[in-house]
Amino acid sequence: MRSLWHRYSKKLAVLGYTVKKIFYVIIPILAFSIIFVNAFYGHLIFTSETQEIVNKYSVYVHLLSEWQSDSKNIIFDVTNSWYKSDKINNVNHVFDAEFKEYNKNQLQEINGKSYVELKHEFSNCQEEWQPMLYRKAIDAVRHKIEYVQGQQLSTDPDVSVYPNIENQNYDNLEQQSKIKNGFTQFFPICTSKDVTSYDYSVKTDNNDLGFDVYFISSSIEREQFGNSEFDFYTELGCYGQNKQSYSGTCENIKNVGGLLVIFPDDLKPWTTKVTVNLYEHN
Repeated sequence: MRSLWHRYSKKLAVLGYTVKKIFYVIIPILAFSIIFVNAFYGHLIFTSETQEIVNKYSVYVHLLSEWQSDSKNIIFDVTNSWYKSDKINNVNHVFDAEFKEYNKNQLQEINGKSYVELKHEFSNCQEEWQPMLYRKAIDAVRHKIEYVQGQQLSTDPDVSVYPNIENQNYDNLEQQSKIKNGFTQFFPICTSKDVTSYDYSVKTDNNDLGFDVYFISSSIEREQFGNSEFDFYTELGCYGQNKQSYSGTCENIKNVGGLLVIFPDDLKPWTTKVTVNLYEHN
């Protein structure tokens, strides 16, 4: 009897070792498979069945030598949510990076000073960006942490609302003097309407300077900034001056309009990061 039990125990031990060995092999394979599938097809998990489209892209800016700033780098992370028209409601526009020329450096000029711009995953309101699974999870966790810290006012992980934080380093009068020859970046809205309304939020990690933000009727106004011909939506909520964090709502915006963000030419850190969120009203 004892011998039988011994043989039975030995078989169980061998079986347990085999199962454990298989388990250690299967887990890495399963993990790799999830990562592989997610990398190539993860965006399909989040394909929207509603009318809402989400564009996410980044703009990398390198200021050339004629700029006074010690720091020559600005990164803009942009989220732009808008709504399809009924005509294209059943058409699935998913961003396909393979066939885009979005990642080419472009030499540009503003205020007589040159800079290099690189747009990453920018679709010009033509296609839909869909997050991979791990990106979606990371963004949700980051949103929750920011909410607990008071840097985020929205509990919805898909909507960012930042508190109104004034720049305390200098007053608004000095800011208006500083930004006359500053760097301006235009972010077009996306809409299927002739006139629309948008919620928006902007924040920066640069604690030394403030930014100005204005809704403008077209990208042409970017060239007019700093002179008397500059025109923007003057209604309350359509602009903010000398801010480090700001959220607002602007109504009756033309479909070729967008958001203009301006920084003084006095950037100190190695890189200034700016987060911009745009949400169209349905």
